[in-house]
Amino acid sequence: MGKIAFIFPGQGSQTVGMGKEWAEKDEAVAAVFRQADERLQISLSQLIFEGPQDILTKTENAQPALLTTSIAFLQKVKEAGIAPHYVAGHSLGEYSALVAASVLSFSDAVYAVRKRGELMEKAVPSGQGTMAAVLGMDEALLQQVVDEVSTESSPVQLANLNCPGQIVISGAKEAVERASQLAKEKEAKRIIPLEVSGPFHSVLMKPAAQQFSAVLNTLSFQLSKVPVISNVTAEPMTDPTEIKHRLVEQLYSPVRWEQSIQTMIDLGVDTFIEIGPGKVLSGLVKKINRHVNVYSIFDEASFIATVAAVKGE
Repeated sequence: MGKIAFIFPGQGSQTVGMGKEWAEKDEAVAAVFRQADERLQISLSQLIFEGPQDILTKTENAQPALLTTSIAFLQKVKEAGIAPHYVAGHSLGEYSALVAASVLSFSDAVYAVRKRGELMEKAVPSGQGTMAAVLGMDEALLQQVVDEVSTESSPVQLANLNCPGQIVISGAKEAVERASQLAKEKEAKRIIPLEVSGPFHSVLMKPAAQQFSAVLNTLSFQLSKVPVISNVTAEPMTDPTEIKHRLVEQLYSPVRWEQSIQTMIDLGVDTFIEIGPGKVLSGLVKKINRHVNVYSIFDEASFIATVAAVKGE
């Protein structure tokens, strides 16, 4: 058998009630939700389990909520004796990957992503920045489009390189709209404006990144136990100093997800396990390479099925 990678979802996968059923009957899962409440001094678990959805979806809530749910599920995977050779996460999911690799404690990670969410929310006044998914367009051609439209005062850039034919652009609202229109005229099959509160992974996040750097400097980073694939470079990293540096860059740089998955496949990974709510990343992995094994752990039933498949039971 080849190597295993754990992958963790990012913002957008949150749903009210995620992990609730499992937490009610499993102490290891419940303990993670309690720990998040204690570190943040808010009832995050109540918001996750009961909503409302619009409050849960706010960036400063969604980020710690997703991290907490992913790490709660990770406890069960560890108990089952499944260990990864590599870990990666999509944007926010990179923090779940860092906890899985023992770079950050869960307590520090949940604090970091709460602050990250607050700073991202404040970086650009509401309504001034946005993101849009561009489907069915070549990366090089879309790069030309954003280069043509982007200006210093009204920037737009590639933000998420998710899988072949799915790229998200981000930036100033009018620039994203102009780039979307131009992309449609060139060859894009479809443009989907995203329901987001800001232009994430764009240069407009640089002020947030500077402030976030100060937050990360208060936390303890350890040498990674397994390599973490960086969103920024799509390369493995284990050094705590580099990891911290990349987390700051990640706020205003594209998420190179397709390249990250390809890097792991090139390193011998043939089994990907998505840990956290939803199956978004599993779908992307299948579009990147349909010959690898992909499993999702998003509740107790999917966990039991995944363990049986991976361990050949």
